[in-house]
Amino acid sequence: MLSIKSWGGALNSFGLLRIAALATVSVVVVWPQVSVAQQSGSSGQSAGAQSLPPVTVNPAAPRRRVGSQAERRPRRTVQAAQSAKPQGKHEFVETPRGPIRGYVANRSSSSTKTNTSIMETPQSVSVIGTDQIRDQKPNKLDEVLRYTAGVRAGTFGADTRNDWWLIRGFKSDDVGLFLDGMQLFYTSYASWKLQPPDMERVEVLRGPSAVLYGGSSPSGIVNVISKMPPAEPIRYVETGVNNFGNAYVGFDFGGPVATSTESGKLFYRLVGQVQNGGTQVNFTPDNNYFIAPSVTWKPDADTTFTVLASASRQDTRGINFLPYEGTVTNAPFGRIPTSFFVGDPSVDKFTREQEMLGYQFERNLSDSMTFRQNARFAHVDVTYRGYIGNGYANEAAGDLARYNWYAKDTANQANLDNQLEYRFDTGPVKHTMLFGVDLRGYQIDDYQNFQFGTVPSINVLNPVYGIDIPLTSAPFRNYLITQKQTGTYLQDQIKLGNFTLVLSGRNDWVETSQADRVSGATVASREDSQFSGRAGLIYNFDDGLAPYVSYATGYNPVIGLNAENQLLLPETSEQVEAGLKVQPRGFDGYFTVAAFDLKRQNALTTDPTNVLLQNQTGEVTSRGMEIEAVANVTPELKLIGAVTGYHIFTSKDLDPSLIGKTPTNTPEVMASGWADYTFKQGPLTGFGFGAGVRYVGSSWADAANTLEVPAVVLGDLGLHYEWKNWRTALNVINVTDRIYVASCASASSCFYGDRRRITASVSYKW
Repeated sequence: MLSIKSWGGALNSFGLLRIAALATVSVVVVWPQVSVAQQSGSSGQSAGAQSLPPVTVNPAAPRRRVGSQAERRPRRTVQAAQSAKPQGKHEFVETPRGPIRGYVANRSSSSTKTNTSIMETPQSVSVIGTDQIRDQKPNKLDEVLRYTAGVRAGTFGADTRNDWWLIRGFKSDDVGLFLDGMQLFYTSYASWKLQPPDMERVEVLRGPSAVLYGGSSPSGIVNVISKMPPAEPIRYVETGVNNFGNAYVGFDFGGPVATSTESGKLFYRLVGQVQNGGTQVNFTPDNNYFIAPSVTWKPDADTTFTVLASASRQDTRGINFLPYEGTVTNAPFGRIPTSFFVGDPSVDKFTREQEMLGYQFERNLSDSMTFRQNARFAHVDVTYRGYIGNGYANEAAGDLARYNWYAKDTANQANLDNQLEYRFDTGPVKHTMLFGVDLRGYQIDDYQNFQFGTVPSINVLNPVYGIDIPLTSAPFRNYLITQKQTGTYLQDQIKLGNFTLVLSGRNDWVETSQADRVSGATVASREDSQFSGRAGLIYNFDDGLAPYVSYATGYNPVIGLNAENQLLLPETSEQVEAGLKVQPRGFDGYFTVAAFDLKRQNALTTDPTNVLLQNQTGEVTSRGMEIEAVANVTPELKLIGAVTGYHIFTSKDLDPSLIGKTPTNTPEVMASGWADYTFKQGPLTGFGFGAGVRYVGSSWADAANTLEVPAVVLGDLGLHYEWKNWRTALNVINVTDRIYVASCASASSCFYGDRRRITASVSYKW
């Protein structure tokens, strides 16, 4: 196994050449075995068969036997394979990396890293496909999650800088974001931005997932699956504009590339979008530019190699940071307008430049064995400058105090995940065993500075701008933080009759160091090692009922500094979950109910004396229940629904007054429902409409739980019409234009939610 020190060499240079070298060694080691296995295997494929075969999701499909050993040909997990043009009647085939039909996904890879039926997965998982994304027209990733059980999306309301969400009450956007099964971690302000137009599906796995992914959120992950090169041509363009003057133009092109010898061995895709314009807050643009090319090479039926790249830039500004009085409740002057900008347009800015380059390699060594290797290098550069609201200087007059702020964070992350999947039988017991070794490296150049008492206050009803005051104090953070992680994991999915038992185990070795950026001297370091485990059992009755139970532990080696500028301690977690999945025979949909008890140790919390800094408490507990339904009821009607209720509270803390209290920003009851109906025949053929309702329960604005942020009910609407290759749509969020506060991190940091946003769009495909 590769050592942490050898991985550290690749990380410290942050060069793709060394990462590629690691990958090449792995491929070279496997390739000779591949050739032998292919020659001796019983695949039944001729050497000249280069077309992409369709895959099957029928679990009862016959398996070839070699001697007395039953060998199962793996279901393809590359979208290029699922889009192939079959002979005769076309039949939709679902893969974990490909599209889903309507709103109902039947398979997922996030919970096991293998192609597994959701109904045979003893853990809560939700999948959002392109149809739902198209029908609801989300502007960013957290809006994609608004109708998902267990998720509080858009925690900070209309703030355009980042995507924000909680899973089962815990903040998860920083350590729970994954792209194509590999983490995009962030700390401080070096956050990542993923674009909805480039999402094939979004999978939400709830509960500790460290057993397969290493350091991650104890409450679950959001795994975004990129759009992959298709086997059939795609030509798509779309443009739109909303009522705040924010307009966009996007495109999606792809298909096979003809070569000199034959076509069908090389496939490409190019997805991109240009977005520019304002938002509901004055002087706050939301400008996004991204492009994502990808290429798949498939030299034979058993080998697939895909290279994925992306580059993006965002220009916006920080908003809100408003006091509780004047937003949630009336101040002496009334309410602060939702369009009020607390900073200064001559000073404030938030820019993010982001690049990624990676690949996915898959090789079927035989009918019973598959090797996969995924790798990615990602770079992000964030500059955040502005004046931040800091409570009232004179509440009666409406004068808001501000402080001067600057952050410059640059981060690099490298991931390499090797997987060997082996499928075999021991008598009547069927096994899908997975062995993996993954390497992860992360480094952040963290520079932060703030200064109180130098920026004049601003009147919320009559603001005056054009004041540029430089920062003169020394930075309070100026460090290089590096983390190197090596993990090995083993999993066995054991199937006996209608029982499926999933057993998983993993050990991580982690080194974290903090160096002074100016001198380069190491000022702190630590080494950690931890085992994570999971056991889950599910039974599939013939009538479609599937009760399950699972237990999992998690481990998250946190990267960052506490309020004393010391390295944060690793988090640990454990969860017990029991549930029931229901998929009635002949019904295209399913229902899930899950109850859970989740504990998170060494959880990050905001320093009550300074909202800019963080500390770690003893333990936070979340207990509750989730109900979710998703269905393609008829060819015309699709619907989803979710109800979430839990109690999250501090269960251990050095401050006894906080025990039993609920963290801020955290509603404990949520419910949502969405339905879309499209006419398939008659004079209204092609016309459709969708409508949704979201309920977000009350939350707290202070750690003592004395300042309540009220619950809110919001409605969304979608109208669309398709004619030949054209599609027009009108989407509205917050139909009634309800003015509300999404959450408060403290009594001086409240965030307005989205006002009514109307987006008109038109698209053409050919």
